[in-house]
Formats: sequence, C-alpha cells, structure tokens
Amino acid sequence: MQTQPVNIFERAFKKLVPGGLDSGIRRESDVMSISEELNDSDITTVKEWINNCLSENGGQVEARNRAALLGRAYLKLSRTGKVRFLGLLAEEYGVNEGVVETSIAEWHSAPASKKTEKAQTLRKALEPSRTTLLKQFNGVPSGVKFLVDMREELLAFCKDYPSLKPLETDLRDLLATWFDVGLLQLEEISWNSSAAILEKLIAYEAVHAIKSWSDLKNRLDSDRRCFAFIHPNMPEEPLIFVEVALVNGLAGNVQKLLDEDAPTQEIETADTAIFYSISNAQKGLAGISFGNFLIKQVVKKLSDEFPQLKQFATLSPIPGFAKWLESCAPATLCNLPGGEDWLSLPPPRVPSIIEANDSLQTKQDALIKLAASYLCLCQKSSKRAMDPVAHFHLSNGAQVARINWMADTSRKGLEQSGGLMVNYVYELPRIESRSQQYISEGVISKSSSVKKLLK
Repeated sequence: MQTQPVNIFERAFKKLVPGGLDSGIRRESDVMSISEELNDSDITTVKEWINNCLSENGGQVEARNRAALLGRAYLKLSRTGKVRFLGLLAEEYGVNEGVVETSIAEWHSAPASKKTEKAQTLRKALEPSRTTLLKQFNGVPSGVKFLVDMREELLAFCKDYPSLKPLETDLRDLLATWFDVGLLQLEEISWNSSAAILEKLIAYEAVHAIKSWSDLKNRLDSDRRCFAFIHPNMPEEPLIFVEVALVNGLAGNVQKLLDEDAPTQEIETADTAIFYSISNAQKGLAGISFGNFLIKQVVKKLSDEFPQLKQFATLSPIPGFAKWLESCAPATLCNLPGGEDWLSLPPPRVPSIIEANDSLQTKQDALIKLAASYLCLCQKSSKRAMDPVAHFHLSNGAQVARINWMADTSRKGLEQSGGLMVNYVYELPRIESRSQQYISEGVISKSSSVKKLLK
C-alpha cells in the first residue's frame, strides 16, 4: 500500500513545470530518452545536466526545473542505471581538493581582520558540490520524500558498492538537519484519520503485522492510542509510530492484547499504558533517531489525558535471543544462569521447539534465565546491550522489568525468542538518570524479579 516515489515525484514535476521549459533547458522528451541502464553516452548528458543545475544558469528557478527533470529521469533508471548515476555523484562531485588547499593557504596568510571571512570561504570549499544538487531536489515539491527514498536505495547499494558511502553520508547529514525533532509534529492517529495514513500504518507495521482492516480498527479502538511523528513536507508519511494499549497491570501476552474478540477496556479504570509496537516507517531515515523523543512525548501526552495511569511500559520482542543462544559456546552458557539446565536437555535444543513433555518446566526456567542474561549483559567493546530492542529502550531510560513466557506464540515470535517477550518499564522520575547511566557506563536497570533470575 506504500505510495511509490515515482508517482510522488511525477506529480511534483508536473506541478513545478506544467507547460514546457524555457529555451535554456532541454525538453522533457530529451531527458526521458536516457536509457534505463545509463550507458556511457548517457553519462555525458547527465553530467551536462548536473553542471547546469550547479551553475544555476538562468537563476535558481531554472536550476530547480532542471533538478526536477533530473529527479524524474533518475526514477526511470534500472538498478544498474541508478548505481551509475549515484556513482557519478559520489566520484566526480565531491570536494575540490585544489580549492580546499588554496583556501587553507589563504586562511593561514590572512590578517586577523580577514580570518573570519577566509574561514567561511574554507568552510564552503569543504562542502561537496553534490550537496548543492541534493538541496535543489529538496526544493522541489515532494523532494524530501524523494531524497529519503534515494537514501534507502543508497543504503542497499553501499553493500555492493562501498564507493557510494561518501554520498550516503552526505545525504544522511542533510536529512538529519531537515528532520530535526524540533521540526516534527506529534499527531494522534485514529480510525477517522485519512485513508492514506491508515494504509501506511498497515504497510509500515514492522513488529506485529496488521492482518486486516478489522485488525487495524481494533488497534485504534477507544482503549487504544496510536501516535506518529510527521514532517510538514511529508504530511501523509509517518516517520515513526507507536501503538499503545490502555490496560490494568503489565500485559504479558501479545496475542491476548491484539485479540479482536476481547472486551474493550474501560479507560477510566486503566492504570497502565502498554507500548506494544514501535515501528520506523522510513528506511531512508535509518540512523536518524526519533524514538526516544516520541516515547517521552507520548508518555507526557498520556499522563495529561489520563492522570490515573500509574505505569508506562512496553511489551517488547527479543529479536536476537534465539540466534544468540544457538551460537553461544557451551563453555559460555555453563557460566550463565540456566545454562547448565539448558545444556542438560536432549537435543535438538532450539528455543522455538516447545515440547509438551516432562522437560517443559526445565526448558521454561532455563530459557527465562538465559533471556535475562542476554538482555542484561553488555557487549564489552561498546557497553551496550546485545539485543537491539533492549538497547533502544535502555538508552531511553527504561528498566528491564519482567520476562514473559509464551508471550508471542506467532511463528515469528517463536523463531526469534522462543515465544518470550519482555516488559520494559518507564518510571517518569528516573528516566533521565537511567538513560545517562546506561549510555555513559553501560549500567542496566533491572527489577527485583529480574535480578533474582540472574543469581
């Protein structure tokens, strides 16, 4: 259901250049004649086009027109063509080293009264020329979304073509500026929101797939809340969203939480807000963090709306647990709580195989203890939790509160973590101090019940 970027930019192009082009710009048909593979002869045309954009012949408006056409041409390219196009930007439109050397020399030799001026000249020389083109794309209607999607492609291409990394880094830095959290809007999404937004929720849900419109309606019922960060230039595109259930006490099973036939909770009596899904919606914004700000703003908003709420917690997956356990050396497991019991079980010892036999209780106790170890052990080199979801919540100031047995019996839940899920609790007075202790020292806050598991 995700809107294709080509359609967005096509509409933007028609909006920007509705009726032909000035004589200083090629006609649309000339640009669209570039082959999908971007052959050598086409590279010359593209370079000429980029140079015209950068020189701003005819002024900034004409440069934007050219950038719009160039963006439209990019969307028509095949994977090979896109790699060649992006490779051209990465290799030939970086920093001019000669200009930089000259600027450095001028700054060194400048009198004190000219130092600031020469420093500004040097700063400009250090900016890759391709940055100007990326900013021109941003100036086109829907250009922000175009660049977000371009970075998503770049991240994939960089795995096979490391030479594209400098371009990806430049684009990431620009997007980080344009998507500063101060520019984002927190919006509540309800069943009455636009169809476009609701379709995006279904398409982007990354934790617990939304199976149908009735499933979505259930997640937006009166005892549920959904919040998203929206960028003003991408009003129909959530950047990240969180789904919340208002319940009594800590929820310990996601299937029960998402049961469409379950009775609706009386929100006046709910004492706990459960964050059961947090999904990043834009892969092109990977590495640009919004989640910590989103959670804190949602906690404040819910506190204001429902002052009776006593707990703010998550029901979170443990996505790396099964893989870690299956690869962990027996000698290492023996030194961890539950390790010897786990190794004493008959093979195959796979977390996702839950057998209804005499060893079930042993398996349950062993798995829960090993999960506690996995969640609460930091990697020595980085002082961060091994599990990515744990790292996210601990960075934001949460506590590892409870590990739940058979909390997610979906195929994905069993394969990732043997059906286990964890509650992370956000205690408002301690969020900042716990966050700082974890980030600076790798200290993981644990509830008394989790501490018992680790003995």
